[in-house]
Amino acid sequence: MPSVSTQASATMGAASTVSVPPAASTADSRMAPGGPGYRRMSLALFLAGVATFALLYSTQALLPLISGDFGVTASAASWTVSAATGALALFVLPMSALSERFGRRTVMTASLGIAVTVGLLVPFAPSVGALIALRAVQGAALAGLPASATAYLAEEVRPKALITAIGLFVAGNSVGGMSGRVITGWVAQEWGWRIAVGTIGVVAVACAVAFRLLLPAPKHFTAGSLRPRVLARTVRAHLSNPLLRRLYAIGALFMTVFGAVYTVIGYRLTDAPFSLPQGIIGSIFLVYLVGTVSASTAGKLVSRLGRRGSLYLAGGTTTAGLLLSLADSLVLVLLGLVLITAGFFAGHAVASSSVSHTAKQGRAQASALYQSAYYVGSSAGSTLGAIAFHAGGWGGTVAFGLLAVVGVVGITVLGSHAARVQARRGLWWRRADVGR
Repeated sequence: MPSVSTQASATMGAASTVSVPPAASTADSRMAPGGPGYRRMSLALFLAGVATFALLYSTQALLPLISGDFGVTASAASWTVSAATGALALFVLPMSALSERFGRRTVMTASLGIAVTVGLLVPFAPSVGALIALRAVQGAALAGLPASATAYLAEEVRPKALITAIGLFVAGNSVGGMSGRVITGWVAQEWGWRIAVGTIGVVAVACAVAFRLLLPAPKHFTAGSLRPRVLARTVRAHLSNPLLRRLYAIGALFMTVFGAVYTVIGYRLTDAPFSLPQGIIGSIFLVYLVGTVSASTAGKLVSRLGRRGSLYLAGGTTTAGLLLSLADSLVLVLLGLVLITAGFFAGHAVASSSVSHTAKQGRAQASALYQSAYYVGSSAGSTLGAIAFHAGGWGGTVAFGLLAVVGVVGITVLGSHAARVQARRGLWWRRADVGR
């Protein structure tokens, strides 16, 4: 899950600053690979990730069918995605505060319990308005997972095993996001969208029950108090940092492109000249596997090109994909989706890791703010991309996506200028000190 890796980076960065005496490390009672509880914990969080992202995006591949069933436009149907991601963005910070007070496992269990219950009600929505409302409640509930999972891992897993543990949770996110769309596509082709989202609901219930049975009870959690003033002060400090503001905007804009493309692509492929069946359209989301590769190689990219150079490359790759997708050739459209996906995941990985590197204090809150911006971008992209499609077809959606990429490039250029100005000021001050 693109939103979890940000907190993971923060957690690892914080953990790496703590020096542990050799004697203490031998007595470390936290979980490690091969040790008691580690496999159960890993499987539990993997299943939680699957359930979370399968539910969150369960309607995205089904929007043409939802439009047809309720007789609404693409922009109206897109709110079934936007409402969930927007509510998640809104509730990430409050959920992170609740997990500090009531415990990570408690919040995760309650979040999944509410989300899967709502998931079983979604197939019975009598109107598109009711469906959107149910999806908003579901998104708000799911905010408890990214807010708590990495904190649980940081407290219960040894630092050297943390990367592997978080990797499994992120893998669950990507598997859930991809499989949820693929499964709903094929089920809907035979039995309709209601049976499709109901199937995802049943799968999520099984994952939630297994999660609660498998996840070991926390041994290292210390409850904190809910202090809104402290949280507000930390949030204000992050939002007053120009670099963090730029990174939040970049993450939101990349996700705006991604949300717009994958919300509308179903309509594009059901129309002529492609006229693909729903099952094939759902399988298009297997392209997500490309993003897994590009995100995992982002570190090497930054080491060669730097952060801003990597963002330029990610923006250029996304632009090339958007332009290719304008073709009436299915091969070129798929190649365009590959490039869009690769560019998005690379840009997201660079921006999110830069947040963790930039924030010296309150890294969990800095990452939560990034997640909020990220899901606001998803919500905005889903809705505005669909409006653009309704107004100008696929070309309208591409134009909207290109505008967002221009925003990414512009912000990156602004960052480059700010870095040069800061470097000149530093040189001036050093010269002044020598003159004294």
